[in-house]
Amino acid sequence: MKNLRWYICALLFYATTINYIDRQVLGLLKPVLERELGWRESEYGWIVFAFQTAYALMMPFAGRAMDWLGTRLGYALAVVFWSLAAMGHAAAGSAAQFAIARFGLGAGEAANFPAAIKTVADWFPMKERAFATGIFNSGSNVGAVVAPLMVPWIASQWGWRAAFLATGALGFTWVALWWWLYYPPDRHPRLLPEELALITADREGEDAAEGVPYLRLLAERRAWAFLIGKFLTDPVWWFYLFWLPGFLNKQYGLDLTQLGPPLVTVYVAADIGSIGGGWLSSKLLAIGWSVNRARKTAMLVCAVAVTSVVFVIQAGGNLWLAVTLVSIAAAAHQGWSANLFTLASDLFPRRAVGSVVGLGGMAGAIGGMLVAPAVGYWLEWSGGSYGPLFYVAGSMYLLALGIIHLLAPRLDRAPSA
Repeated sequence: MKNLRWYICALLFYATTINYIDRQVLGLLKPVLERELGWRESEYGWIVFAFQTAYALMMPFAGRAMDWLGTRLGYALAVVFWSLAAMGHAAAGSAAQFAIARFGLGAGEAANFPAAIKTVADWFPMKERAFATGIFNSGSNVGAVVAPLMVPWIASQWGWRAAFLATGALGFTWVALWWWLYYPPDRHPRLLPEELALITADREGEDAAEGVPYLRLLAERRAWAFLIGKFLTDPVWWFYLFWLPGFLNKQYGLDLTQLGPPLVTVYVAADIGSIGGGWLSSKLLAIGWSVNRARKTAMLVCAVAVTSVVFVIQAGGNLWLAVTLVSIAAAAHQGWSANLFTLASDLFPRRAVGSVVGLGGMAGAIGGMLVAPAVGYWLEWSGGSYGPLFYVAGSMYLLALGIIHLLAPRLDRAPSA
């Protein structure tokens, strides 16, 4: 198969799309479930906390499992697990039961990004990795676009339980495709020799590490650059994903059937931003910029663009001005994320990438764990004041970039890894 690496990238995109459809369903159904089950904002915050606790706890194990099992088997097992957990939401009838189902979903979904980033490191030369990461990472936004179109229609036709069952079942279609098509490049029966040569052309020294202990990784300031970047900025995306439908419902009175167009707009913009952010640093590399200069320039552009979200409350009653400002910030976040993920393969050898991404995902989920209950209690205490939340969301990226630059001023590969 010619250009087989891009078919592999398409499978990563599809898995990430399903991943985000499954995690988006609860946020979309939040207004319905609040009325039917009598949730408070603080209870919803603890349900989100359960997801992110599992996500944080499993991230290091997921990353290590991908390095140990390999992505062919490990990724398939993870998608089966999270698909069953997503379908399990249909059996829940209380906040506590939803928290249990959410914990299972977070545990399974924790493997997606370590597996996908490791696959990109295995299948793409360094100059293409940010672009490939941007493409598969855009699946998170496509999932967030598809869900507002799909979930309300299913829920209105067959009830909210059917929405969880239908979306959860999508994962099994991916598993079948993955098992049929995916093998490591060095033993793939459909990979042309010239494409294998392209994939491995710039890998001198990349395979020097195998089974790198976590303590050694945590001793590296380069690892902390990635971890702190995830800790500070991942919670912002979780905030958009889990609270934006509720914000639009309370601020502008949109019901389940009216949420689709604004949310689709936000996540289409995020899709463009994900691909655009990855394309920008890859383009700068192609014209001769260093990895350090290209990655950090792209991240700076995104960090500045994110600040648009601080003006959301100033939009007042203008729904589409608010949606536009959030859309710019969401696009910039995903462009930032594509480049931040790629730092793991810039700074560490391929055999350690899954573990590094797992640690970074844990750091981001810990940030989300701390933020979720705090947001719920803040909204209850303040009577639904979202303004300070948007101010914090807009300020995290410039802070994170400054810390990344201090810890990894040159983006050179870690010698001890």
